Amino acid sequence: MAEHTSSSITIEAAPADVMAVIADFARYPEWTGEVKEAEVLATDAKGRAEQVRLLLDAGAIKDDHTLAYTWTGDNQVSWTLVKSQMLRSLDGSYSLAPAGGGDRTEVTYRLTVDVKIPMLGMIKRKAEKVIIDRALAGLKKRVESTPKV
Repeated sequence: MAEHTSSSITIEAAPADVMAVIADFARYPEWTGEVKEAEVLATDAKGRAEQVRLLLDAGAIKDDHTLAYTWTGDNQVSWTLVKSQMLRSLDGSYSLAPAGGGDRTEVTYRLTVDVKIPMLGMIKRKAEKVIIDRALAGLKKRVESTPKV
């Protein structure tokens, strides 16, 4: 099994509010930085995305890829690569858990990436860590700045 990289962050919001931002793919270009376009291609019976096309521009890495999403309950979503120009595989997940009292959520992001070009494992893990840290920071900022309804 491939090695993965993971990291966690605590967000000052209820798990449902965090998952609502994660599930809103159309708004990813507003807060993720690297995602320039996001298009939901298929949804499940609950209206959640099952396949999403993402156009990425992360400096040296530009890619147009499609991911398949699996939703586990209300507090976990995982994804796997369907097709890509640059990636051999991309598996990841967000897991949410209530943290302490009140509306706080611990979010754990797990990611495994394999690119089609040769890359040292150490460099790949560092790239995964940068992707995860940026995603978690962007998610935290987006969730905590979104007005509660």
